[in-house]
Amino acid sequence: MLTVRKAEARGHANHGWLDTYHTFSFADYYDAREMGYGPLRVINDDVVAPGQGFGTHGHRDMEIITYVLEGALEHKDSMGNGSIIRPGDVQRMSAGTGVRHSEFNPSREERVHLLQIWIEPKFTGIRPSYEEAQFGAAEKKGQLRLIASPDGRDGSVTIHQDARVYASLLDRDDAVTHAVAPGRRAYVHVARGTVKVNGTPLKGGDGVKAENISTIELAGGNDAEVLLFDLP
Repeated sequence: MLTVRKAEARGHANHGWLDTYHTFSFADYYDAREMGYGPLRVINDDVVAPGQGFGTHGHRDMEIITYVLEGALEHKDSMGNGSIIRPGDVQRMSAGTGVRHSEFNPSREERVHLLQIWIEPKFTGIRPSYEEAQFGAAEKKGQLRLIASPDGRDGSVTIHQDARVYASLLDRDDAVTHAVAPGRRAYVHVARGTVKVNGTPLKGGDGVKAENISTIELAGGNDAEVLLFDLP
């Protein structure tokens, strides 16, 4: 069964410096029907104005994945990590027993557009850790590129949950399929562009929950960038 979550149904807040959409309940947005999907707890679609960002704040017991679509994001944390990530980069921070970090747009002219994803870990109280990986457009064009997994397979970042995250870039002639094992589920998030999921047209910001289904097909894309979550 496929259940579509339309972009316009998401929670939305515009703080001036931050324009954000929440797929699932987050901050001041609450919907008892949208508290996450399996261990997938947050997909925030954020646009941060030039020179602005999130001041130092804390997290615990969460796998936090940052995926940049446009611009650049500067990260600093209490573990001593500091870097600037750009499109193609994937950042994973395991908050574990506790970590503090900040995220800023270092540009004075360009916005940064990113997805911040939270996945609940399989175990709490783990040691905080940080990791980055880079996946060029050629690795994602017309295929599903594994970007996060529990075992770091194929150069993906390692998350502490039995979940796998794939990224894909799809145009009109591209088509990819993903087999969903019995007892598992999937979530597809369209970051931008348009694409059909098992024949259902979706646009940027849309998502779809997939349960009791063995195959997901992504086809008919138009400048589409898509994330697929394979979940317990």
